[in-house]
Amino acid sequence: MRRSALRVFKRLQALALAVIITAGVVVCSGSTLVSADIGQPEITVPPLTDVHCESYCVYDKTTDMIVISQNLDEQIYPASQTKIMTCMLSLEILDLDAQLTTSETAMSYVEEGSSVMGIKVGEKVKVSELLYGLMLPSGNDAAYVLAEGCVEAFFEKYPAGGDTVNEDGVTAQYLLDTLGDTQDNIIANRKIEAFAALMNLRAETIGCTGTHFTNPCGLHDENHYTTAHDLCLMMCAATENEDFNILISSQTHVFVATSLHKADAWNYVKNTNNLLFDPWLASKTANGTESHLAAIVGGKTGTTDAAGKGCTLYTVCENGHELMVSMCGVPQEYYFYTTMYLASITAYGNLACWENDPVSVIPGTTGDYKYINAPESQQPVLNVVHFPGDAPYMPAIDTMPDAGDGTQAPAAPDGAAPIVPAQDSPLILFVKNNKEVSLVIGVIMLSIIVINIILIVRIHSLKSAGKRHAKKHSGNGSDLF
Repeated sequence: MRRSALRVFKRLQALALAVIITAGVVVCSGSTLVSADIGQPEITVPPLTDVHCESYCVYDKTTDMIVISQNLDEQIYPASQTKIMTCMLSLEILDLDAQLTTSETAMSYVEEGSSVMGIKVGEKVKVSELLYGLMLPSGNDAAYVLAEGCVEAFFEKYPAGGDTVNEDGVTAQYLLDTLGDTQDNIIANRKIEAFAALMNLRAETIGCTGTHFTNPCGLHDENHYTTAHDLCLMMCAATENEDFNILISSQTHVFVATSLHKADAWNYVKNTNNLLFDPWLASKTANGTESHLAAIVGGKTGTTDAAGKGCTLYTVCENGHELMVSMCGVPQEYYFYTTMYLASITAYGNLACWENDPVSVIPGTTGDYKYINAPESQQPVLNVVHFPGDAPYMPAIDTMPDAGDGTQAPAAPDGAAPIVPAQDSPLILFVKNNKEVSLVIGVIMLSIIVINIILIVRIHSLKSAGKRHAKKHSGNGSDLF
């Protein structure tokens, strides 16, 4: 019986050893039973010949040149891309900390089914909040409230007969002359018409030749139109304002409390520009050529049944050129592929710009700056790019070689090979990157060690007992077996 017990304990000991070896193999191989590789696969943009849209234009602000285009001066309906102009004028005319009250007239313009930020009649809202509501969820309600506020403020800041003029060189007398009406009647009944007049004046000032606006949000009107080229010019002018760049580069916004929405976070909105979240889609052309796109700062989308889908972007090429990318009129049957069409135009536009001036000014490409949903090969190694011209925009380039683990090795003496420290073993890397799994394995290993100690103590006790028993019986001549 004692021999049988010994055999059982030895088998348990062998089983424990097998578990230890198996656990070691699992850890060393870097595999795990509780996680899987479900990363984003590489995605290829379509060639330009397969992009279905009415028109597109890539304009190089740095050189004042059209890089690539299709029907760039063809008249199209801009839909909510109109809000680029609305935002630009609002930032110039209004105080960001001022409060505007939502009028019943403003809300009466908002058609059922329109995109909105969610404000109500009589609600007092900060201008800065209205601008986020205008540009991220593309709120038509915010557009009309801002337009009315702009006209009232315009008469106050640039009074008729005064010496102070706006960016277009006019006073409120321009509105009186253009509308042929009095200030009181314009403010009481024609504020949206007056704002449209300011929009059209600004379009003319910045060089637009195919644009006419009738409202601040882009709801369909036969007389409300523009071109892909003109949209690029509008984006070009608007991005001179840093606050505009902050708005279009914001991925999300959480609204603060208002007079009617009493609690903070009464609404949470996301930017409608998908490429802001995944700019790596435009990092390569259809044949896999690097586009040299350094960053997508932001943009504005637009959609109506008559206009189709479109978007105008502010992008930056690796050579430092600032490129405005406008795409208009994606038909309804291709709505699902709008983001990929925009990515394709952006990729080919940046590549053409790079080929015109192949000098690297900004380190890395868009894949280097991306951190959301990008394939493993395009995970970030640099900080996110924001605004050209600002000091933080150009990341400092450290000349020390990469140590291979995301850190940088000490610089080597001139002429010597780089000093690269030894990399961690697969086991150590696994432990660092899989803390929960490592903890479970550690508990299992500790349990196995405890079991082995118990087995060894038990086996030792049995052997000692056997020796004492044998000694006792050998003294009186008895046979153990």
